[in-house]
Amino acid sequence: MIEKIIAFCSRQPVFVVLATIFGIGWGIYSLNRIPLDAIPDLSDPQVIVLTEWKGRAPDLIEDQITYPIVSSMVAAPKVTDVRGYSMFGLSFVYVLFEEGTDLYWARSRTIEYLAKIREQLPEGANPALGPDASGVGWVLQYSIVDESGRNSIEDLRSFQD
Repeated sequence: MIEKIIAFCSRQPVFVVLATIFGIGWGIYSLNRIPLDAIPDLSDPQVIVLTEWKGRAPDLIEDQITYPIVSSMVAAPKVTDVRGYSMFGLSFVYVLFEEGTDLYWARSRTIEYLAKIREQLPEGANPALGPDASGVGWVLQYSIVDESGRNSIEDLRSFQD
């Protein structure tokens, strides 16, 4: 089959040149007409709430900052998920909105709901919105759980590895 194609191309050089010029022209035409997005954002709109409360333990941050913010944000309109993370001196709350929600609308709703609970937060803890961000980093999260109780923590770690 390949021999026949090569033989045809060697007998018809004008056809090969015309087909090549047509292919290049079609490629340039298509390249100029196709809509491109350099980095497509496949994630839902999200708003990050960052609260700094220096020198406090994660459990205290969780109880007095993260939990009240998460509880408040769950009630906001078009919210699909709220994820809270507490660490030494910091609380991060990721508020995810329905697909297609305008990011700036979502940010303004988040500010409204934060204003309602600001007085419930401890003194010195001032929540602020994080930068406009994408959820592309949330590619995959999983946990290995042994509901049967037959495997030790070491076994689960071996499964993970």
